Amino acid sequence: MSDNVVEPPPAAEPPGTRTPRKAAFAGWIGSVVEYYDFFIYGTAAALVFSKIFFPSGNPTLASLAALATFGVGYIARPIGAAVLGHYGDRFGRQRVMMMSLVLMGTATFLVGCLPTYDQIGIAAPIALVVLRLLQGFSAGGEQSGANSMTLEHAPAGRRAFFTSFTLSGTQAGLIVATLIFIPLADLPSQALMTWGWRIPFFLSVIVVGVGIWVRRTMPETPAFAEAAETREVAKLPIATLFREHGLDVARVVGCALVAVVSTITSVYALSYATGPVGLDKATVLAVGVVANVVALGAIPLWAALADRIGRKPVFIGGALGSGALTFAYLGAISSGDYTLIFVTGIALVGVVYSAANGVWPSLYGEMFSTRVRCSGMAIGTQIGFALGGFAPTIATALAGPGAGGWVPVAVFTAVCTLVAAGCALSTRETYRVPMHELGTKPAQASVLAAA
Repeated sequence: MSDNVVEPPPAAEPPGTRTPRKAAFAGWIGSVVEYYDFFIYGTAAALVFSKIFFPSGNPTLASLAALATFGVGYIARPIGAAVLGHYGDRFGRQRVMMMSLVLMGTATFLVGCLPTYDQIGIAAPIALVVLRLLQGFSAGGEQSGANSMTLEHAPAGRRAFFTSFTLSGTQAGLIVATLIFIPLADLPSQALMTWGWRIPFFLSVIVVGVGIWVRRTMPETPAFAEAAETREVAKLPIATLFREHGLDVARVVGCALVAVVSTITSVYALSYATGPVGLDKATVLAVGVVANVVALGAIPLWAALADRIGRKPVFIGGALGSGALTFAYLGAISSGDYTLIFVTGIALVGVVYSAANGVWPSLYGEMFSTRVRCSGMAIGTQIGFALGGFAPTIATALAGPGAGGWVPVAVFTAVCTLVAAGCALSTRETYRVPMHELGTKPAQASVLAAA
């Protein structure tokens, strides 16, 4: 079978079986909630945690330890991916989406309740790490469940566009998290270090409540419902996944290294700009807000283009462009030129990275069949994202002294994007492949089409 098989038009679908807009909104709002929670931790780790959860004797080591706790969440993500991905493929997408939301909200609220190192000593960073692990466990299953739900509800020929809203939700969560920290960053230091930093964590109760309200009435996807009705649901999805799609999992792991761009720009660059370079915290945070507002518009536009020309060219172009622009962005920060920082930050995070970021939900999800889609996306992405989570720590260790110390960090980021682009190049193009043939070999698909 050619990769360019054309899907039947949406009118050929049985009426009433799909609710793509509702699924896209449920994926969007859930991602806002999950990644608001996830990113307020990253911002707090860059600005506050090194000073309140670790001994103050060595600021550099304390900063490194605080950024490492951000990365610890990514250790739990592959574990959460395996457990929650199995649950989603075994019992349905809607259930796993609800479970991940409640877990994330609970962990985030409890971070805001933690006593500091001065109050309880070593127990404070231990408790922080435990809650960060729970956050990571939850995030490991969130995006795969939401992406699978949206992909399987999406109308023919628009799967990339509809699944892109899950990633728009991720950007919106980052925007809300950063906006909340901008006024807090201007608080007197003592106020910020005692009670100010806790406010975003307590506010998570509100956004979690909204997410639960939206998701509780979301119907199961037609593809999963059909698989359950015909008893094609895998009893051990992970075993089936590695038996039938082991190479695809490896491809997703490699492609997911593009996420290094996100954590370098949102966590390491913030720490570098407000620390060694000495730039104003609120201004640097504003760069992230503006860039991610631009991304909200760019992501669905890139995804719509991917529905017309294919997933691979859009993703590869976004990955390679992001690697190149990282040099410009970090160089601008080093120069201290705020205008240049805004221009390069918007170009990198808002426009170019959005190409890869908006297309990966469809690129990855379409590699797998319905039987193992949730597990395949969850495990593949979270193993790759694990390196992304530790990228700020790796970058801090790689950074050299002086004005050009950022160059090794930019090289590291560019290498990761090259790997991601190469792995994407090796995948099958699926933008015209019908839903029921996704995850099958071309020969198998031809048999299905003939039947």
